[in-house]
This record gives sequence, C-alpha cells and structure tokens, in this order.
Amino acid sequence: MKDFADEVKERVAANANNTQLISAAHEFRQVSMQSMYSYNFHALGRPIIQYPQDIVAMQELIWEVKPDLIIETGIAHGGSLIMNASMLALLDMCEAIESGQEMRPRVSNRKVVGIDIDIREHNRAAIEAHPMHSRIQMIEGSSTAPDIVEKIYQLSASFKRIMVCLDSNHTHDHVLEELNAYAPLTSVGSYCVVFDTLVQDLPDEMFPDRPWGPGDNPKTAVWKYLKTHPEFVVDTDLQNRLLITVAPDGFLKRMS
Repeated sequence: MKDFADEVKERVAANANNTQLISAAHEFRQVSMQSMYSYNFHALGRPIIQYPQDIVAMQELIWEVKPDLIIETGIAHGGSLIMNASMLALLDMCEAIESGQEMRPRVSNRKVVGIDIDIREHNRAAIEAHPMHSRIQMIEGSSTAPDIVEKIYQLSASFKRIMVCLDSNHTHDHVLEELNAYAPLTSVGSYCVVFDTLVQDLPDEMFPDRPWGPGDNPKTAVWKYLKTHPEFVVDTDLQNRLLITVAPDGFLKRMS
C-alpha cells in the first residue's frame, strides 16, 4: 500500500500535465488580481498581501530549511515579517521541546531582517508594538544601494542558514540587481524566493500605473539570473502543488 507521501507525489506530478486545472488556476489568478484578492489576509494581526497558498508555502519552506536568518526586501504593512518571525519562534520552541529544555529560558539569535526604501511610520509603529518584534530588524533604504547591501552582508556573517525573499520594486533591472546582491547569501539547501513573477503572465493593461509589466518584471529577471547561476534551480514540485501562486518560477532552491 502506498503511503500518504507517495500519493501526494503522484498527485503533484499529475498536476503538471492537468491542463484544465492549470487553466483554471491561471484564470483565478488573473481575476483575483483585478479584485485585489491578496490584500484581504492577515498574519498574526498584520496585513500580509499574499495569496493564502504562498503563506502556506513559506511556512513549509521555513520548516524544511530551519533558517537562522530570513532576509526580506519590501516591508509594506509587515505581515510577512511577522509571519516569518513567528515561524522562527516556533522552530525554537520545537527544538527546545525535542531537547527537553522547553521549560528553560532560551536565547535565540534567529531573526528576520526587512529592507524597504520607505517604511511608513504607522507600519513601523505597528510592527514595533507586535509581540514578534524582538525577532525583527528593519532597515530603511534602497535594497540595491551599496551601503545597504554591505550592511546586510555584515549582519549575515554570523548566521549559518539563510533564506532570502525578494518582494520590493518589481522591474526587471531592480530584481536582477537584488538577485545579484542577495541570492549568493542563500545557504545550500535553502531558498531565494522571488515574488510577483506572475506579472509576466498577466495582460499588460493590468499595470497602467506601474513601471513593470510583461517583458519587464521579476520573472524575466529570474530567467536571466538562472542562465549564469546553475547553483539555483526552480522548485517546480512546489509550484505544481500550489498552482495558485504569485511566484511561478520564483521558488529558487540553492543546490550547490
């Protein structure tokens, strides 16, 4: 008898060839983007502006990788910072339980670092008031500015397992700069997640007031980056499980 994990693998493999399911997922993404569906969700009280499927994907990846540091570009309302910080707290709790030390205070170095060119004061205040704030560090400035990049490298030097999430300016050039700057910090076996690659798959008229669109977006940046960085591969298994995601071709796993 097949175990549950094998059944899941078979279903996910079938998804890759299920044209009806893929088409339905694409239609949902397009219609839901027009209705700002992803703006309706919260993580521990803060707006997260993500599909629920991507929220689930991130908790799966964090549990799998067990990172010490998560680097995020783009903060907005801080929901992603809060959620990822809570996952790091859960990792610490689970490790304490497994070691039999759950009743003793434990100092953890695990943290999330968020970078944003403009951290709105009301968002900063809400994040700083949240119980997860002790695990969060916010840095204001352009994610591609040399001084900010240098600061992140200095900060990262004391961490062993690092995950990177890129979700700021979505133009090709900016995301490619972020990939060149931060993807190398990704630990082997960990992920660099590039959000909003789905811009490439949506009609150009959906972005009338944005500097990005089909042909100029995170997915085109990922495609170019991967041509010269074979150490990363797209986790197609994950996106075939999700189907509804803002990050098709954006879950980059570092293999070497």
